Amino acid sequence: MTDSTAPTPRPAGPAAATPAPEDLRVAVLGARGRMGSEAVQAVRRAPGLQLVAELGREDSLEALVAAGAQVVVDLTVPSVTEGNVRFAVEHGIHCVVGTTGWDDEGLARTAALLARHPGVGVLVAPNFSIGAVLAMRFSAQAARFFESVEIVELHHPDKVDAPSGTAARTAALVGRARREAGVAPSPDSTKQDPGGARGALVEDVRVHSVRLRGLVAHQETLLGNLGEQLTIRHDSFDRISFMTGVVLGVREVASHPGLTHGLEGYLDLGL
Repeated sequence: MTDSTAPTPRPAGPAAATPAPEDLRVAVLGARGRMGSEAVQAVRRAPGLQLVAELGREDSLEALVAAGAQVVVDLTVPSVTEGNVRFAVEHGIHCVVGTTGWDDEGLARTAALLARHPGVGVLVAPNFSIGAVLAMRFSAQAARFFESVEIVELHHPDKVDAPSGTAARTAALVGRARREAGVAPSPDSTKQDPGGARGALVEDVRVHSVRLRGLVAHQETLLGNLGEQLTIRHDSFDRISFMTGVVLGVREVASHPGLTHGLEGYLDLGL
């Protein structure tokens, strides 16, 4: 979920109406990217939300303060997203982050920052699709019962990071569930792999990345036992599939102060 364009500054635009007193004031960073432009339209459509700023890569973050934004949606690029969040938190603005590339160190720094700014909430979501969130949780549940597990993620070739944030998050959940259940890492007798054909090893789980024109966002968790295989697959055919989660995050982030990693933190999954 990245913004690979270099847009020019632009305010919320003439279509933005005067906000009602109860409307939540929302700004979108990375507003000219594929995901960002969808988020702009989603915020405009959503009752009770008011789009007050659309920022591109060259725009000053001070525009967030000038616009009176209460929630920022960050859909930019990995190199700037943590700095964007830091600015927002230091100015008392909640953040909903869909930019991938976050690691444990970045999350820890953000959690420490939020501890100094009580009442501010940040959601870092590897995926905003409800189906993808469910597939991640189902994968973690199922992985305790299978000897082998591998993940294949498939995206468009303009995606700048690999493995995807969703795949890395799935691997983390799967790896943790298997360790807690006392399940050994998947068996693998590979001795030679000079070309990296076996994929990345994330939390003792092999993850394979495919980049292919025509794809949007797709993922499979492959689980195997002797004589059987279970496949848990999710497909996003259009970026609009992420907007339900974006709007949910915007509505809920103020009610969840501190750092939340994963949209499942805002859902009652009963797991």
